[in-house]
Amino acid sequence: MIWILFFAFIQVGLFSVGGGYAAIPLIQDQIVNIHKLMTIEQFSDLITIAEMTPGPISINSSTFVGMQLGGIPGVLICTIGCIIPSFIICLLLAHFYYKYRNFNGVQIVLSSMRPAVVSLIGSAGLSILLIGIFKDGIIGVENIQYIETILFAVCIFLLRKYKANPILIILGSGCVGTILYLLF
Repeated sequence: MIWILFFAFIQVGLFSVGGGYAAIPLIQDQIVNIHKLMTIEQFSDLITIAEMTPGPISINSSTFVGMQLGGIPGVLICTIGCIIPSFIICLLLAHFYYKYRNFNGVQIVLSSMRPAVVSLIGSAGLSILLIGIFKDGIIGVENIQYIETILFAVCIFLLRKYKANPILIILGSGCVGTILYLLF
């Protein structure tokens, strides 16, 4: 069964293009549908736990599935199987980048990709901002969430003006937000 898990998670790691959430249907297909190693109920419970824990969802999912099906060896096999394809691809890309980084064509491609990457990051940040400040992300004065908006403004001020530690900002805003919600 260990080899089945390893090859199943190599396929998951190789074909889950688009981020961790793209891996969940692939893991479900391999573990529940093809190999029938778990029921859909067991799988959905593991995915729920994987979403609640810090870290990438695909790695967390593979770790929890591996633990459920094979104990510690299962954890190692599933996690390694999930990350090895992207690890190899990154190594190959790094090799070619360092080999050809001074080539003018590579610099043109990379500099033309920067605006797209920045716009993707900005778009994701804007979406999160709208959801954080407005109820359901719907812009309107009646939908403003005042506690979140004030916390956001204070956090931005502390980060920009005083270069505060982001971890302390996250912990502090969580504590202050909890207190404010309990009071109001």
